[in-house]
Amino acid sequence: MYFLITAGGTREYIDPVRFISNASSGKMGYALSQAAFDAGDKVTLISASDMQPPVGVDFVGVESAKDMLDAVKKYFKECDCLIMAAAVSDYAPVRCSKTKIKKGHSNLIIKLKPTADILAWSGRNKRKNQIIVGFALEDKSLKTNAEKKVKAKHLDMIVANKSDTIGADKTTVHIKTPGSKWVTVKDQKKSAIAKKIIEMIKKI
Repeated sequence: MYFLITAGGTREYIDPVRFISNASSGKMGYALSQAAFDAGDKVTLISASDMQPPVGVDFVGVESAKDMLDAVKKYFKECDCLIMAAAVSDYAPVRCSKTKIKKGHSNLIIKLKPTADILAWSGRNKRKNQIIVGFALEDKSLKTNAEKKVKAKHLDMIVANKSDTIGADKTTVHIKTPGSKWVTVKDQKKSAIAKKIIEMIKKI
């Protein structure tokens, strides 16, 4: 199979030196890339993380949500499976200052706009036999919100977890495909979870 995998938290710049981002390390996306490559598959990793990519994996570095969308669109038609493990920023500044914003004594107001929903775009544009896997990080109503995401974005699999997974080497995830029961992988290294996800994808 040909896997297209995204990883890391995007950066949305306010000025040349400041940006809005999130705490995603990119570890899950990198573990998935390694697991798919170890299984003998072709992998393209689109990453906003500063981590060293796995040897043998095609790497595309990006920064912003727009960069990631453009990269996904470039490779999407050719892949058999897209795994959106990246934590894409939901909002970006309406304007990015061309010069560093100087500190003042009054409040600074930054107007934000929604970023493009890459997962929703992928779900709308997927081929008949193409597999789309999304991630849902929730702090409440985890499974309920994850199931809504599956339906709304036409996903073939969802991996749901809580916010304590960010940056951790071990975590618990809940995996579901439409029409099936939830599968829980409890307190495992991300490398083991990634291997399980790749195995489940291949069964689809």
